[in-house]
Amino acid sequence: MRYNPFVDIETLKRKLTALTPSAEESLEEWPLQAAVVLLLREVGGDVEALLIKRVEDARDPWSGHIALPGGRREPEDRTLWETAVREAREEVGIDLERDGDVLGRLSALSPSNPLLPPIRVTPLVVLVRPDVEVTAGPEVERAFWISLRALKRQGRSDRVEKLVNGEWRVWPAYPSPYGPIWGMTERILTQLLTLWE
Repeated sequence: MRYNPFVDIETLKRKLTALTPSAEESLEEWPLQAAVVLLLREVGGDVEALLIKRVEDARDPWSGHIALPGGRREPEDRTLWETAVREAREEVGIDLERDGDVLGRLSALSPSNPLLPPIRVTPLVVLVRPDVEVTAGPEVERAFWISLRALKRQGRSDRVEKLVNGEWRVWPAYPSPYGPIWGMTERILTQLLTLWE
């Protein structure tokens, strides 16, 4: 039987555990904190990730983007895990504490676009049952699963161009049926896919 790198969740968990976390910035340095959840499920010898398409909203700098469930840490959230649990429940109707198995976390990152808020985002990687029920919340136009094997095979074969401060900037993107996966979501998926190399 041929080795399939997208079957071995235990190897992924070991690699995530072995990641040396970068020096944690204090909350004073990063007053805006957020957590996103990279929800994975094993289906037919593949691993799929749950993505969302955010609703169009002029007040949201990530309006209409393909993203991961998640959001800003609220004052009542004692940890970023609590942020992730709350946001997953609100955005995709998944109870991480009941239905999730935490595999680890990827390196925290911030937007590269200077027009976006200076926020520090921590991606948490969580495995869920293949049959977990997904219910899109009011901030989510749609939620959909995408094959990591397909993303790896296609690579960042799409791109996004935007006018920023009078200059055209180009970002690499993964293709998806609902629009390009770019920005921080692309960077998070690239971190994850690199672990399988």
